[in-house]
Amino acid sequence: MNTFKRINNVLCQWPSRPIGLIELIGGSYISIKPEVTYKRLISNLLQRNFAVHSWSYIPNFDHQLQSNQAWKQFRQARKTLEQRYKLITKSIRLGHSLGCKLHLLSPDGGRNCDGLVAISFNNFKADKSIPLLKKMSQKLNFQTEFSPSPAETLNLIREHYDQTNNLLMKFKNDNLDQSNLLLKSLEKRPFDKSKILRLEGNHLTPVSVGLREKLPKSDFQRPLKYETLDLVVDQITNWEI
Repeated sequence: MNTFKRINNVLCQWPSRPIGLIELIGGSYISIKPEVTYKRLISNLLQRNFAVHSWSYIPNFDHQLQSNQAWKQFRQARKTLEQRYKLITKSIRLGHSLGCKLHLLSPDGGRNCDGLVAISFNNFKADKSIPLLKKMSQKLNFQTEFSPSPAETLNLIREHYDQTNNLLMKFKNDNLDQSNLLLKSLEKRPFDKSKILRLEGNHLTPVSVGLREKLPKSDFQRPLKYETLDLVVDQITNWEI
């Protein structure tokens, strides 16, 4: 029997005897209700007796501010979890797309967890992430960029991100993925243990199953998506860190 609890913008889902904690930040605009868009991923993690804390948010241009907000709210949710179940032996941060960046910008530099799983890391400029922004900025003569910018983000990772255990997951049919750039930045730090895993799928593989479960027609590729998602969960829950 799983327990559901909302603390600030964090949806907490706890199995009866959690052996670890997953802190999930999903992708841009699909994380307003992560319990829906990441339903199967979360369900599989709960079945492995991992508590799952997923952050609900609407993205804005200040990614550092949102990272700080997520970190503070995750910290409060974790205190509540530990008060109920005592010691949590394994803590993993899990990001998908923009969620990877928000985890990487956390104020503690990743020190207060055992590792980060970054799925389909995305760090594009604002005018590429928001199609109409470039036309609007040219027409109205203004410039808008995410804070920190893509280049600043990679510099901050090299200089201030301290977590050495990072598992990057890259899907073969994902033209939005920038995991290779992230890996290069991580590897420039001393004592880095980061590695990358390449899987079948695309940028929406972690979420599309949950979305399509709401549709009336079945998806002929669903068994493959289930299989890939199960492999993702295997890698996360069996990760020796």
